[in-house]
Amino acid sequence: MATQHLGATAPCCNKNTQPSGGFWRDKKVWQRSAYNTGWCLLGCAIGDFGTILAFQLWSPTTPAMLVMGLAMMNGLLTSIMLETLLLCRSMTWGIAFKTAIAMSLVSMIAMELAMNLTDYALVGAAALTWWSVLPSLAAGFIAPWPYNYWRLKKYGKACH
Repeated sequence: MATQHLGATAPCCNKNTQPSGGFWRDKKVWQRSAYNTGWCLLGCAIGDFGTILAFQLWSPTTPAMLVMGLAMMNGLLTSIMLETLLLCRSMTWGIAFKTAIAMSLVSMIAMELAMNLTDYALVGAAALTWWSVLPSLAAGFIAPWPYNYWRLKKYGKACH
């Protein structure tokens, strides 16, 4: 299953066929891309929220832009680590790591930006609150999802 999740041609996504209604109306590809986006969101959120929480607890006077930059970087790193671990079920560590690195950075960066901008817009700082986490996660999911669909539908390959 991991190879369908990352990098391999997905069986639901034959780019030569289109359901009635056009390119953007393929329910199976929307479902597959949602699954892939969810795994990416988990990886990004671990690093992102962990970094924000650490600064919030131990260095709350650190400038918000620095915290958000570090949170985004750590979110990308933890997402790559999670993807590598998932891929190791079906390939060697080296190939899994190279595949995870080659994933769509466009999607991951869009996810990270959406999460951090939403958090900042709601809280006014790089801080986690009980009421800002879910909207940040929702924004992080929604922002790259159409891109992930497009990439999966057009190329028949998952970007996460």
